[in-house]
Amino acid sequence: MSTETGEPFVIRAATSSDSAGCAYVHHTSWVETYSALLPAAHWESDTLARREDAWRRWLDDGAVVTVAEAHGRVVGFAIAGAGRQVGDHQPVRDRELYSLYVLGARHGTGIGQALLETVLAPTTPAQLWVAESNPRARRFYERNGFVADGARFVDESVHLAEVRHVR
Repeated sequence: MSTETGEPFVIRAATSSDSAGCAYVHHTSWVETYSALLPAAHWESDTLARREDAWRRWLDDGAVVTVAEAHGRVVGFAIAGAGRQVGDHQPVRDRELYSLYVLGARHGTGIGQALLETVLAPTTPAQLWVAESNPRARRFYERNGFVADGARFVDESVHLAEVRHVR
């Protein structure tokens, strides 16, 4: 595959050796997206090292993760699975997109689209939770047929409101 600018990338299943790359994408994406929304104290515990430890455990334990790789580096990842309860909200779809992150420098290149289509076929009914204050992500999902259904949950651990989108 190649990005809209012609840069080659590969979509593949993650392996244990991808833990550092996934952690880097995860942490960097959070800093890029949420640094102005989260209190400074959040970043004292949400460190790259902590994310690396978590990713190592997840991948070693067999988590099913799809990564996008460009020039030998992980630049994005996606995870989907069974619909789940979030707070008091029961699932409304059998499938759910749990995570999709792409490094900011790769936004608009088609990598996020390729990841989404790999973990959830375009016609698959699904649900996802997205930060209410992340308009870029919400527009991306809306372009892919997802609409907010009115469900809202505040993740007290990070004080972020999330809204559910379904298709």
